[in-house]
Amino acid sequence: MAIPGSRRILAVLSALTAAAGLTLTAAHPSAAAGAVTATCTKTSDWGTGFEGSCTISNGTSASISSWKLEFDLPSGTAITSAWNTTQSHSGNHYTFANASWNGTVAAGASTSFGFDGSGSGWLSGCTVNGAACDGSGTPPGGGNDTQAPTAPSGLKSTGKTDTTVSLSWTASTDNVGVAGYDVYKGTTKATSVTGTSATVTGLTPKTAYSFTVKARDAAGNVSAASNAVSVTTDDSGGGNPPAGTKVMGYFTDWGIYQRNYHVRNIDTSGTASKLTTINYAFGNVTNGQCAVGDSYADYDRFYSAGESVDGTSDSWDNGALRGSFHQLQELKKKYPNIKVVWSFGGWTWSGGFTQAAQNPAAFADSCYKLLNDPRWAGLFDGIDIDWEYPNACGLSCDTSGFASFKNLLAAVRARFGSSQIVTAAITADATSGGKMDAADYAGAAQYVDWYNVMTYDYFGAWDAKGPTAPHSPLTSYDGIPIKEFNTTDTIAKLKGLGIPAGKLLLGIGFYGRGWTGVTQKAPGGTATGPAAGTYEQGIEDYRVLKSKCPATSVVAGTAYGLCGTDWWSYDTPSTIGGKMGYAKAQGLGGAFFWEMSGDTDNGELVTAIRSGLG
Repeated sequence: MAIPGSRRILAVLSALTAAAGLTLTAAHPSAAAGAVTATCTKTSDWGTGFEGSCTISNGTSASISSWKLEFDLPSGTAITSAWNTTQSHSGNHYTFANASWNGTVAAGASTSFGFDGSGSGWLSGCTVNGAACDGSGTPPGGGNDTQAPTAPSGLKSTGKTDTTVSLSWTASTDNVGVAGYDVYKGTTKATSVTGTSATVTGLTPKTAYSFTVKARDAAGNVSAASNAVSVTTDDSGGGNPPAGTKVMGYFTDWGIYQRNYHVRNIDTSGTASKLTTINYAFGNVTNGQCAVGDSYADYDRFYSAGESVDGTSDSWDNGALRGSFHQLQELKKKYPNIKVVWSFGGWTWSGGFTQAAQNPAAFADSCYKLLNDPRWAGLFDGIDIDWEYPNACGLSCDTSGFASFKNLLAAVRARFGSSQIVTAAITADATSGGKMDAADYAGAAQYVDWYNVMTYDYFGAWDAKGPTAPHSPLTSYDGIPIKEFNTTDTIAKLKGLGIPAGKLLLGIGFYGRGWTGVTQKAPGGTATGPAAGTYEQGIEDYRVLKSKCPATSVVAGTAYGLCGTDWWSYDTPSTIGGKMGYAKAQGLGGAFFWEMSGDTDNGELVTAIRSGLG
């Protein structure tokens, strides 16, 4: 689990050394009269990478309703992210189509999108709407593409809950290319996607709906409707298959300081009655062993009677246990169903796993002895391994190999035995060749009771200029900066690896991420930097955001709002309800959240999780 705000440290510092005002223009002249043209430039270049921008100009006498730009890149050069556009590629051929909000370009007007790339090359073979970007050519079939795609076929339902229906279909074909699909609920457009599957949310339980799908191309031509499929949503108490009901929440040792959040707050907020598990974060990983993270917070701070769970003060007797560990003992007496797990690593201390992986058995033995230290014997019911990231990069980079994660967890399970809980927090990066492909998560799954899948922090103000995007999207959407950065793709990839759904817990962030200098309400806007936060720029607790910047819209199952020039995305009780519906539909083991102090004093968000899972 990343410490909020420190999830990623991108290699953007190299961009600061780029020459100011650098502009390298693609080999295309400026807009030709009477044509739709495009000009692409390098706005920054730091040798091993670049930032670019493309401007589509409508030189015709009529408005266009959509656009599609394509180009090729040389070997060794690639586009790594893009904004204000939908991106796809096949090999070194890249395609960029309009997002839902910038497809219409009036006569004489223009629109732009941006992108980041790696390597030192630059584009060639630029076309826009099928014609050369400089206006010297014409699209197939004459001056304009007027041929509509074929109708999608084979539309079917692939799953449902009381409030959602999942659909899939066979792709359409087009003389130039299909830009996307619109899903209709009766005669109302329910959602738009670029792939051949979608989940329609916000439905009414035990209600029959009819769905169709239409394809569209970049020129705005729309196909005939697909076959219709009728689906009746489940009863509000239903769901197939049934979901697990685990609810795990992280309690951070540093929360007792500035945040003034203590174990007693777990009880007074009503959170304790809704939990199955508490993850205590974090223990350190150093010298190949598990170690205490903060001795004062963990077992030394004195709690008075008014601060304690049971209304009695700690003892100053020599050797008496104090701190959060003693308070957790008292909480477990009051709520004997709660299990407490000690989590090791996290964003800051994951670098220690590289040495631990060299001798997994010794590491596991050190952890077992620490958790069963006589001073707090019986407190912990198991261990959580939060390695960010095995054989990949987080705050530091690990090169211990594909099997290192599996080997480490095999040793931990062997030492702790079958009666103790063993869990792990894992990446949500479902991109091809990304963090999920770097380690043997499938092989390691046999040794854990469950995985905490970190389905949040997909996007944030570490990309200081944007584009603005929800940090925890449930699904993909038109304009998402990285297509696979969403919960649905993450869970699908993990299940595709053969990991049982019941071993996957859905991650919820009790905080938002935001940018400032934003003028566009819809996602995809540019920014000047991270928005101000109470403890750190670009991040703020839900308990603050619900009043500071009330959410006014929802995209991909996550709420967002524009307040002045600050743009924030975060989960609310309503969007959490939708995500729990998804968890039930997928048969997941339950949900977890990061972290307790971000919720309100009466536990609005944890209540939504508990209610949503049942």
